[in-house]
Parts: sequence; structure tokens; C-alpha cells
Amino acid sequence: MIALSVAAVLAVFLLYTSIAGGGTPALAPSELGLRTDRVSLGGKVVGPITGDQYRSGLRFRLRDISGGSEQTVRVVYRGSVSDQFKAGRDVVVTGGLRDGTFVAVPGSLITKCPSKYAPEKQSS
Repeated sequence: MIALSVAAVLAVFLLYTSIAGGGTPALAPSELGLRTDRVSLGGKVVGPITGDQYRSGLRFRLRDISGGSEQTVRVVYRGSVSDQFKAGRDVVVTGGLRDGTFVAVPGSLITKCPSKYAPEKQSS
């Protein structure tokens, strides 16, 4: 009986989120345009990384991971970062555009490790 109740609540939640559009749109820097709503922005970190992660915030630029567009977006992020965070890495941040700069929500930066997505090497 409990399992049936839990399943019913889960079904109602899934139905609500699918109708209400409860997700955050995921965009590449070339797709951001002038959107000021909350989105997830995924891209490759380019250029120098400046600033302080807690005080003024880290400042860097993102470009499309695919490299199809040279367009970049300025990002400011406050909060902790993994040891993997550096120029050339693919990251995802959540936030919104303010005065031409993407202001990321503190704690929203996720660094993707490229070795996890590379094909395994064949041993001979």
C-alpha cells in the first residue's frame, strides 16, 4: 500500500513538472543572445581566469564546446571550484545575463572531465 502511494505521488510530480516546464533551459554561449532568464550555460573556458572565487568572483569567458562559433560570453562566478577547473575545460554554470555578463549562481559550476568522455584506448 505504501509503495502504491509513493508511486502515485511520483506520477503526479512528473506530470506537473512536464506540464509546467519545470526545467532550466541548457544553452551554449552562441545561443544565449540577450536572454536574462535563468539558464544553464555550457561551454569551454577560454582566455585568462582572473579574480578571486569568493570576493570579487572568478572572471572568465566561455565559448561553444563544439568550436562552431567563436562567440564568447563573459562569466562571473563566486564559490568553490574543483581542482579540474582551468582554461580549456568544459564547464556548466547556472545563472542569468546582467549587463552583458553571465552572472552564475554561487555553487553552480560543474567541471566536466574530458577523460571520462574520451573513447577507451585499445591495448595491443
